[in-house]
Amino acid sequence: MFPKIKSNQMQQKSKGLGDTIERITTATGVKRVVEIVAKAVGKDCGCKARKDALNRAFPYQDKK
Repeated sequence: MFPKIKSNQMQQKSKGLGDTIERITTATGVKRVVEIVAKAVGKDCGCKARKDALNRAFPYQDKK
């Protein structure tokens, strides 16, 4: 029913908001749908660039 999340993806620590959004969209299946549509229309969805931009704009601070 739900897409499987790779174990290494769950073990990696989120660097910022982009990583968190990617995990949510993967768990809900939204990411897979976007990839299918992007492939059908022949364009890149821009997911990686958006994730990197969000990680830079909203990084998570390491608690010490």
